[in-house]
Amino acid sequence: MKKIYIATLGCAKNLVDSEVLGGQLSANRFQLVGQPDDADILIVNTCGFIEDAKDESIRAILEAVEYKKDEPAKKVLVAGCLSQRYKTELQNEIPEVDGYFGTEDFGAILASLGRNHAASDHLYRQRQQLTPPHFAYLKISEGCNHTCAFCAIPGIRGAHRSRTIESLRDEARILAQRGIKELILVSQDTSYYGKDNYGKQSIVRLLEELDTIDGLEWIRVLYWYPTNFPLDVLDVMKHSNKIVHYIDMPIQHISERMLRLMRRGDTRESLLRIFDKIRTTLPDAALRTTIILGHPGETKNDFNELYKFLEEIRFDRLGTFIYSDEEGTPAFDIKEKVDRETALERQQKIMELQQSISLQNNRALIGTKQRILLDEYDAAQDVYIGRTFRDAPEIDNEVIVRSGTEKNEYKTGRFYTVDIDDAAEYELFGK
Repeated sequence: MKKIYIATLGCAKNLVDSEVLGGQLSANRFQLVGQPDDADILIVNTCGFIEDAKDESIRAILEAVEYKKDEPAKKVLVAGCLSQRYKTELQNEIPEVDGYFGTEDFGAILASLGRNHAASDHLYRQRQQLTPPHFAYLKISEGCNHTCAFCAIPGIRGAHRSRTIESLRDEARILAQRGIKELILVSQDTSYYGKDNYGKQSIVRLLEELDTIDGLEWIRVLYWYPTNFPLDVLDVMKHSNKIVHYIDMPIQHISERMLRLMRRGDTRESLLRIFDKIRTTLPDAALRTTIILGHPGETKNDFNELYKFLEEIRFDRLGTFIYSDEEGTPAFDIKEKVDRETALERQQKIMELQQSISLQNNRALIGTKQRILLDEYDAAQDVYIGRTFRDAPEIDNEVIVRSGTEKNEYKTGRFYTVDIDDAAEYELFGK
């Protein structure tokens, strides 16, 4: 039985692709292994979204190719966004790779290995989970219909394509039966879900279906696009015991001038109305956003306006990106570039502001009891690491929980009530 190692780079959506591919490989009599040294075939599932991600993917490809020097019989296959976007260039630059494939070429990968699809219409049924056993991602759609000036995703992954509610409900049930406690919905634009195959936004209907599945305790939604955000979802969240009050909505900027340059469909006022509605309907909601610094055309005044806005809104969670100049995007042709040093300075100022906001928010939780999902045990520190409903895995804050007097007293993947007695910028501490 041939052994295969899959290296996954990039976002959670890419991780789901690797899980689906892994399931197909297992169904076709390949053995998945956790270390590249043990593998006969290495598959690198790449990211090609921004420059840093492309560099990381190329390094991963070159590292995989190194194994062929000592063991020429090993195969290296490359898939994912970078391969979809730059297949010809990669073939010319790294010819040692045995095959390059796109983002959804599961059948072609299997065919190159002398196999067939096990169940092409129900790929999720064989999905091999790569996350811890208590949480999983559910990819509800593929592609994007927006034309944001900075974004190469539509050119890589194509137009928005929603999966059916029935297939997503079935997959969620399978995951719940496997022991999944937290289901995390991902897509490029969650707000748009269903408009293509149902004729109208259907994310509320989907969430209502998922809300009925036994075994799930948290349902988290990522990547709400603000322009078409369905406000009625807030009432669904309010009356659900499973859908967590967590709103992840990337705004990218707030200056009207920059929003137009970025080809966003929002205005400052429309965004303010959404945030006001969220906080009125769900006073305990955790608001998360991401912004881009150094986009072409961004002036000092634009940045100052953004800074003041973030000071006022006080997002609970905030991520930042330095603009990456991507060929084929509208922003690539804008002549007024911002130098990287300036962009990095602006990023640092924003993150220092957010550290202060986060610290104040966390200190306000000292003395409270919080429901925590334990993710892992750190034996070196003798502590457990978990999350509140305000925190998505890997991108948000953590709760550090001191272990009890009895070893193995607590179990990862379970919920516990924790007394919070200390706080830092991005951590809560308790027992």
